Amino acid sequence: MDDEVMIARRRGAMTGGTPPRRSRGRLADEVYDTLLGQLMSLRIEPGSRVTIDVLARELGVSQTPIRDALNRMEAEGLVVRVPHAGYRIPPQITRQRFEDMLELRLLLEPAAARRSAERASSKQVAGLRRMLEEMAELEGGGNGLMAYGAFGLRDAAFHDLVALSAENQVIREALARLHTHVHLFRLLHDTQVTYLAMAEHEEVLAAIAARDPDAAAYAMRQHILRSGERFRRLFDEVKDADGMA
Repeated sequence: MDDEVMIARRRGAMTGGTPPRRSRGRLADEVYDTLLGQLMSLRIEPGSRVTIDVLARELGVSQTPIRDALNRMEAEGLVVRVPHAGYRIPPQITRQRFEDMLELRLLLEPAAARRSAERASSKQVAGLRRMLEEMAELEGGGNGLMAYGAFGLRDAAFHDLVALSAENQVIREALARLHTHVHLFRLLHDTQVTYLAMAEHEEVLAAIAARDPDAAAYAMRQHILRSGERFRRLFDEVKDADGMA
């Protein structure tokens, strides 16, 4: 599947549309995106158990696309297969894992933003703008957990399109394997996260659209650092609570 088609599909996930006569592969992709959104919105909680038959009933599809989606998620470390008991959602990431992910993002994503400012096509810049417009609608819509999960999917798609437009497939693949946004959005449900991210995304896009590589790299670095601080406080709060106990 074409890269930009895949990004467009992820942008459109969880909007409620049900196109007729979907192929097995496309249906499995839609189930995959729906489950990612539920993970990020904490509708499916860390440590909980999920089974194919229950998900098939909830989503109104056969067991085959559910199984395909879960097999893909297992390969990516997003679910764990439990013999004779379905699948289990792994715990939230540790503080060390979080810091390691942040360090790698700071190495890769500013470089991707710099190259995007140099290489992105007009169509890709327009695609980034559309994503931000959709995220703004979700951020202001007040639709609870599902909107939060949908915002997370679009947030991930925005960063993926920046990497795609940088024309460095190795960077893009490395970032995709991290599943950063899935892990971060599972840490908390906080509308301030979406509000602050919107302004930072705007700064990244403005620099890319202006074809300013230095400004794009700087804006992306600042976004990642600020995002790191927002999520880092969750670990600090848990540590403080443990100390009081």
